[in-house]
Amino acid sequence: MTYKQPVSVLVLIHTRDLRVLLLERNDFANAWQSVTGSREGEEHLSDTARREVAEETGIDAGLYTLRDWQCCTDFEIYEIWRHRYPPGVTTNTEHVFSLEVPAEIAVRLAPREHRRFQWLDWHAAAEAVFSPSNAEALRQLPQRIAN
Repeated sequence: MTYKQPVSVLVLIHTRDLRVLLLERNDFANAWQSVTGSREGEEHLSDTARREVAEETGIDAGLYTLRDWQCCTDFEIYEIWRHRYPPGVTTNTEHVFSLEVPAEIAVRLAPREHRRFQWLDWHAAAEAVFSPSNAEALRQLPQRIAN
């Protein structure tokens, strides 16, 4: 088995008026989230962000403005997903990005990962996500994109 690296990205996909795309996980009922995924090999984190956006939504991030927030959060990996990481690994470092799209564009979900999507305003999205780090990033979105 190939283990995941405990280094990942969180990508908030949003419109200029702060409508945010959320995806519902297949393996965790009612778990809404932004795009997330682990770095593969030695790829740059911005490349991880672009790859994960394409894999999970079908959106070509190269067509839009991808912002690296230059911040990260360490969090404990949920027990149900620890088997995906090397033995003894319990913490992941998540790097935050945002991707501005012109409108609520069409999404093509990865059926093995997600079952539904929705666009919500940023504060409703922050309340809907299951991950505390995702919620915190969503709360910071208005200030982050204003800069």
